[in-house]
Amino acid sequence: MNQLFKIFKVDEAEATKISASPDEPHKHDFEELIIGVEGQLEHFIDFKTTILDAPLVSFVTKGKVHRVIPKLKNGKCNMWVMRFKSEFIPEITFQLYSNYHNHATLKLPNDYCFNRLTTLCEIINGEMQQENPDLSVVRHLLNALFIMIESEIKKIEPIENNLISTQNTTLQNFLKILEENYQRPVGVEFYAEKLFMSARNLNIICKNILQQTVTEIIETRKLIEAKNQLTHSDKNISEIGFDLGYNEKAYFTNVFKKRTGQTPSEFREEMKKLLS
Repeated sequence: MNQLFKIFKVDEAEATKISASPDEPHKHDFEELIIGVEGQLEHFIDFKTTILDAPLVSFVTKGKVHRVIPKLKNGKCNMWVMRFKSEFIPEITFQLYSNYHNHATLKLPNDYCFNRLTTLCEIINGEMQQENPDLSVVRHLLNALFIMIESEIKKIEPIENNLISTQNTTLQNFLKILEENYQRPVGVEFYAEKLFMSARNLNIICKNILQQTVTEIIETRKLIEAKNQLTHSDKNISEIGFDLGYNEKAYFTNVFKKRTGQTPSEFREEMKKLLS
């Protein structure tokens, strides 16, 4: 995807078209949120298939192998689809990874709370239809949308077994500490000590839930912030690298290119073109 944020609707015609010729299971380089108002969603993720009737929400994190097939229910389908780059809302991206890793698709009650979600989708879509949409407004609205969804999840989420619950709590605590310290030049041992556990056990939990090592998660968080600053600030590349704990511009550039395929300068130029 060559945009920071995109929103569109899947109606009866589009659902029929997708159902007739569905994609193979795949992964993508963006985050995806689906708000299902009417219809049915068949979702293959984590090697299992779930079929749910709307109203529903589905969130797919970047890099997860999955397949989504919207379908008609009673002849109807109405779903909002939002796609966005991780750096669009860097402050909550890892929270989303933690919250949705074990329930990518969730059925919600058709009540006032769900209607608020669809209203927010309509407002976001209205902003994006403007000649010069204000992406800062869209970012705040998207944040509000996820806060509302999280509130709904807490009302209906089943109690998990003790092991999974403990691992989730540990991961969430790690991500909270990471959010406060990712700009510092500290590694796995620092976070493990903060959580009163061994680096090995923290790595096991992160691999179980996010399929990444602690080091990979730290680097990913730094990368998301680097992209955010390259897109939204006038700082030079050396300053951004220093802010994130890289003392040498060349090392920061090498890490960035290894992970993204572009140098920081190339990424910044691409974002300028997309936002112009």
